[in-house]
Amino acid sequence: MPNGPAFSAYRSSSNQSLTSGAWTKIQCQTEEFDTASAYDNATNYRFTPQVAGYYQVSGNLYFTGTGITNVAAQIYKNGSSFKLGTSVAGASSNEAGANVSALVYLNGTTDYVELYGLTIGTSPAAYAGQNLTYFQGVLIRPA
Repeated sequence: MPNGPAFSAYRSSSNQSLTSGAWTKIQCQTEEFDTASAYDNATNYRFTPQVAGYYQVSGNLYFTGTGITNVAAQIYKNGSSFKLGTSVAGASSNEAGANVSALVYLNGTTDYVELYGLTIGTSPAAYAGQNLTYFQGVLIRPA
């Protein structure tokens, strides 16, 4: 198994405010590890590996707000919707979670992935916390 890019980052400093009903890029600003300096944790909050191959990418979101009725997590590739994860619709609540996982080919030069979240409710936010809101990826097989 080759040594390839891997990262794990999470939302740490405070809850991230979201606009109800709008897809929002999640800002995971604290890196647990980033073996190839391929995750931007300060500006774009995206993973841009410089090794072409197949990557396993996943994210988890935990939302807070008032009257949350729907939540979802999504991976974007190159700025567009790529894979939609779990979403929950149900009784009004003040907390809810969503996650997404996908296998994705990244070309090693210009391709990148980002984590987005959506929730419907009043004053929604993505919780900060290493175990609540995080984004991860690892090279599974080079091209």
